[in-house]
Amino acid sequence: MGESGGLTIRIMPKSRSKRVRRQPPPKPKPKSSPPWVGALFFTLLAAGLITIIAHYLGGAARPFQLWIGLGLISGSFVVATQWH
Repeated sequence: MGESGGLTIRIMPKSRSKRVRRQPPPKPKPKSSPPWVGALFFTLLAAGLITIIAHYLGGAARPFQLWIGLGLISGSFVVATQWH
């Protein structure tokens, strides 16, 4: 209130944002993988599973079959990391 007894209205200045209003350009989408990557992934995974199952069903006491099966499955996971 002022000295004259009247009501004084003050207009609040508009706040300026401190953030930058410019948007960065959108990130480019990664290229999709060739179709053989998915096929190789599933082929290695299936071959590893079949090798391990054949080891147990065949009753063979050769542990190298398990290592081969685990290697094939591990290889399929490595290929899966390249799949987009």
